[in-house]
Amino acid sequence: MTPFLGEFIGTALLIILGDGVVANVVLNKTKGNGGGWIVITFGWAMGVFVGVYSVAAVSGAHINPAVTIALAFAQKVSWDIVPMYILAQMLGAMFGALLVWLSYKQHFDVTENKDLQLAVFCTGPQIRSSLYNFVTEVIGTFVLVSGVLHIVAPQNSLGALDALPVALLVLGIGLSLGGPTGYAINPARDLGPRIMHFILPIANKRDSDWGYAWIPVVAPIVGALLAVAVFQMM
Repeated sequence: MTPFLGEFIGTALLIILGDGVVANVVLNKTKGNGGGWIVITFGWAMGVFVGVYSVAAVSGAHINPAVTIALAFAQKVSWDIVPMYILAQMLGAMFGALLVWLSYKQHFDVTENKDLQLAVFCTGPQIRSSLYNFVTEVIGTFVLVSGVLHIVAPQNSLGALDALPVALLVLGIGLSLGGPTGYAINPARDLGPRIMHFILPIANKRDSDWGYAWIPVVAPIVGALLAVAVFQMM
């Protein structure tokens, strides 16, 4: 497996399980309808866990353009790989969103709430304020990348459980900081599925909220770079 394919598969798995748990909770007539925020945050944490342990040995399992850019800025990976990794992550996110839509096609058809349909694919603020929404995503991604940079690999590998610290970190971010914006903290995770929402023939869908779309793309990159700057000063 090439690093490109690794990032594609890892990000696709992240979105299948992450967007999938949102679909299960918010769409009509699903087994998990009404499951709530705790279920969603655990589902995303499991998405990170599966995505990371599946491809860590191949690509390092960045599965997040902000992480890739941060690691390049920190000189932990070469800038040469950044465009390839980001392309793989975006395509993987789009493919994962497609599979979620196919899995829940009938439930999209019977869900009249257009905002809930969109929420399956991408994030949106509870209280819309470009400044504070931006700051929230910066802080969330700062915590994510700071944690990634400080996590020390165990001397004796735990196999798949080596991915657990990052999954628990994402779980903590979702539980503690996810309320205002839905904690994208990953440009590909938000933009790739948002593009699929725009493209797919979803019954009675609303617009894809492109006016907000720049925040979960730009803010995570800013937060990631700030985390690297602080890490290097320390």
